[in-house]
Amino acid sequence: MPPQSLKLLFIINPGAGKNKTDWKKEIQDYFSSLPHQVELYEIPAKCEPDMIAKQIKDLSPDKVIAVGGDGTLKLVADSLKGKKIPIGLLPAGSANGMAKELNIPAEPAKALDIIVHGRAKKISMVKVNDQHCIHLSDIGFNAFVVKKFEDANTRGMWGYMKATWKVLWDYSKMKVEMKVDNTAIQREAAMVVIANATKYGTGVVINPKGRLDDNYFEVVIIKKISVAEIFKMRFSHKAYHPHKTELLQIQSLEIKSDRRFHFQVDGEYLGKVKSVSAEILPDALEVLVPQESEYV
Repeated sequence: MPPQSLKLLFIINPGAGKNKTDWKKEIQDYFSSLPHQVELYEIPAKCEPDMIAKQIKDLSPDKVIAVGGDGTLKLVADSLKGKKIPIGLLPAGSANGMAKELNIPAEPAKALDIIVHGRAKKISMVKVNDQHCIHLSDIGFNAFVVKKFEDANTRGMWGYMKATWKVLWDYSKMKVEMKVDNTAIQREAAMVVIANATKYGTGVVINPKGRLDDNYFEVVIIKKISVAEIFKMRFSHKAYHPHKTELLQIQSLEIKSDRRFHFQVDGEYLGKVKSVSAEILPDALEVLVPQESEYV
């Protein structure tokens, strides 16, 4: 094996997204004339982290690549805790929020170029209850949308929009008590976002202050679902209305409510909970980003 060759393990989620890209073929074609050792592992419908951990242990790869959406990335990242192995991402999911966050292009060849020629960058994660969040977690409105989306067993942006429309007519506000770092506050909100990244896969910029490498995360309190605020988040990116949206940059958070609320982490619905705790995990993961990435 030539000294410059790499051992690459691709963890492919065949159930992710709803596009016609044959990622397995794209990977095989891309590497057919290159000296790298490539292993492809398709995860089953019910995949346990131990299955991926075994693949990593058996191969001892130089890089591990998640082929899927944010949930697939999270699943692979959970298996890399404590290992100094960079993780790459090929955007094969429905929304591909983290791929957009990291400026990974949708074109297979360009995305694969980053796997080979990109650089490894350390980013933070957020521990949310017993989960590790790379992208965005929230309670309330959007988590309810994620549930409707999963229940409908659909994929793609159109399915997500239909789920959103249904929730618009069937959600209620929450009264929550929060401990933000060492400050106690009370709020009434439609949703509360624990944001490591800046935007959802839909393009909605929920957290304009976010950076994946600043050792902070943000809590975004959406007090009211407003068409004007959504327009700002999606298109104009003007300052939020303080009576509708509140943003705080923090390192730890506790949320409690007198009733159960919908809860999701990185696009995976996790049921209803009455409390959530979150803390920053600095430099927790190495991700492959383009050479010219803003994350320097």
